[in-house]
This record gives sequence, structure tokens and C-alpha cells, in this order.
Amino acid sequence: MRVDLSTAVGALTLANPVMAASGTFGYGLDLLDLCPPECLGAVVTKGLSPAPRAGNPTPRIVETAAGMINAIGLQNIGVEAFCQEAAGELARRGATVIVNVFGERPEQYRAVIERCERAEGIAGYELNVSCPNVDHGGMEFGHDPHQLEALTALCRAATSKSLWVKLSPNAPDLVGTAHAAVAGGADALTLINTLRAMAIDPYRRRPVLATAFGGLSGPAIKPIALRMLYEVHCALPTVPLVGIGGIETGSDVVEFLLAGASAVQVGTAIFRHPAAPLRILSELEDFCVAQKVGELRALIGGLRWP
Repeated sequence: MRVDLSTAVGALTLANPVMAASGTFGYGLDLLDLCPPECLGAVVTKGLSPAPRAGNPTPRIVETAAGMINAIGLQNIGVEAFCQEAAGELARRGATVIVNVFGERPEQYRAVIERCERAEGIAGYELNVSCPNVDHGGMEFGHDPHQLEALTALCRAATSKSLWVKLSPNAPDLVGTAHAAVAGGADALTLINTLRAMAIDPYRRRPVLATAFGGLSGPAIKPIALRMLYEVHCALPTVPLVGIGGIETGSDVVEFLLAGASAVQVGTAIFRHPAAPLRILSELEDFCVAQKVGELRALIGGLRWP
């Protein structure tokens, strides 16, 4: 049985629904021998800011019982280096590239997009308004619907390409921020980002991370991510959604699709098995064959409840 795994996130058509999440796949060329970027539905780059960024002091990552906590602080090489060193090669390989965009001020988000508009092979942008481990930017935009709508509108004016907004699970009103992003011109919403968390060293009686708090990801957050994505899908049923959070298997992908996602991003699983997205994609196809699902799109929003 042949399965059509293609999907669409708004106007952007993907060959398959499995993407690499921002911050877990470098700039798209780091894992060529293990997981060629052109084999995935898309690659979401590590968050880019206008200038290089050092990130937080170490230690800034710790493994947990069902995932990990990170406080990297959006360390990155800066948009100019990405455009010069990676964008062209990704385009030549035929990879679909979504640039994750970060700034401490709204105009910095726009500056990243404006520079990327002059680069080749970029399909769209994902606004990071939900990082829980930076002092400026990130959540301050994602938690305030008025600021979020204005920021999205500013970025929308800078590009005609796909514009996604990555929502914060830490926001006091997730559905309210979803409405704000769409009102500002977002084509799609990605959710969720990491949950604010901490780990403590009982012997030193100190936080493990230098910043004390970081973002929890991995299987521990999957049930929360599913619930939040489904809530947003119910509130905005026509808005395309991209699901993120603890995806480890093909059946995990199916759960997110049924809850309303058009595609998914694999994150923490890549740290343990760099080729995890390819395995997950193969398992997804096997599921569709076993369940006689000829077109992946038939699963999207197919949850039978209530």
C-alpha cells in the first residue's frame, strides 16, 4: 500500500509532517551523515538573532527522569553567519528551511527576517516568543496578547513567506495569545515550547543550572502539549498548527495529528538518537499502512470526541 505522507501548513506544502525542532538540529547541516535535512518535512533552525549571542553560563543543561531541562539562553552564530555559511548549502540540498527568529526588541525580529529575505532557499519563519530562559525578549512578548499581535504584524509586513508563531505553554492565557498571533498575521501556530522548570543538587543544596530555571522538554511534557494543542485547535479550528513536545514514536505523531496538528517537530529525541526523525517517519508510514490510511491528511483533526 502506498501512503501519501504530504501535508500542508497553511500555504506551505511539506513532503511529510516530521520536522526537526529549533535548537535540536543546529543550523540544518550538523547531522548530515545521520539525518539528511532534505529527508525531513522541514528543518527549523536554531534561533537566530541579529548578532551572535553567547547564551547563558554553564551548567545549562540537565537530564531529568523523562526528558531534560535546558537554559542555553539562545546561543547562536547570528543571522549573517547563517545566511553566508548554511542557507546556500541547505537550498542546494533541497531542504525546506524554517528560520526560528529571536530578538530582545521587536525591531530585532524584523531585522533577522529582512536579512533572511536576501538569502536563498528559506521557506518561512517561526517567531520564538516563548523561550523561558532569557531575561529579555521571549516570553515577555508571548505572554502579552497586545505585544504579541503588534510583533507579529511587524514581522508580517517584512515577508510574504510563511510566518509561524511558537506559543508559550507558560502564558496565562494560551488561547488568547493564539488569537493575538493570528490577528497579527500568523499563518500557523507552533506549540508548545518548553515548560519552566528547575533541578536541585541535593548534596550541594543548590540549583543544578547556573540560571536556576530552564525549560523542560521531552516525553514528560507530551500530555500537556497534546492538551494545549487540542484546546487551541478547538478555539481556532481553521488555523494550521504544528505540534511539539515529547514526540518519540510514529504513534506519538498520530496523536498530535488527531488532536489537530498538520505537522510536528521532533526535539529532545534527537539528542539521544540523531536519526530519530527518520525512524519516527518510518514508524508513521508503517502505522498508516497497518491502519489502511492512504493519505496522512485524513488523520488531521480526526479525534473522535466528544
